[in-house]
Amino acid sequence: VFLSLQLFGTIVWILVAATRVPLPLLQGWVMFVAVTAWFLSIVFLCVFLFGYANRIAVNWNQTDFLFHGATFVFYFGAFLLQAATTSLHHFPRKFNATTHEKILGDHEYNISIAASV
Repeated sequence: VFLSLQLFGTIVWILVAATRVPLPLLQGWVMFVAVTAWFLSIVFLCVFLFGYANRIAVNWNQTDFLFHGATFVFYFGAFLLQAATTSLHHFPRKFNATTHEKILGDHEYNISIAASV
């Protein structure tokens, strides 16, 4: 389970970082969630790999449940924000009366869809 969190967290991190950021506040939260969950899952994995779980008197089943529950809530919130950013693809960004550009280009739109999923 931890390795899948590592893999998918890294993929989200790369996909969001590869896009142009039209709404820094929304996508900043997505990056924060991806990086924080990635880092905490590495720490959690190292606790088990190096045997610290036997030395620390904690209910590891409950800790694991709380960690994955919190990660689910944060990733679901990040999904909603990334999907909201992706849905703005068709709205134009108006520079002046004659020039119109989309908030997300077609390439960024496709990457943003992949990051949302």
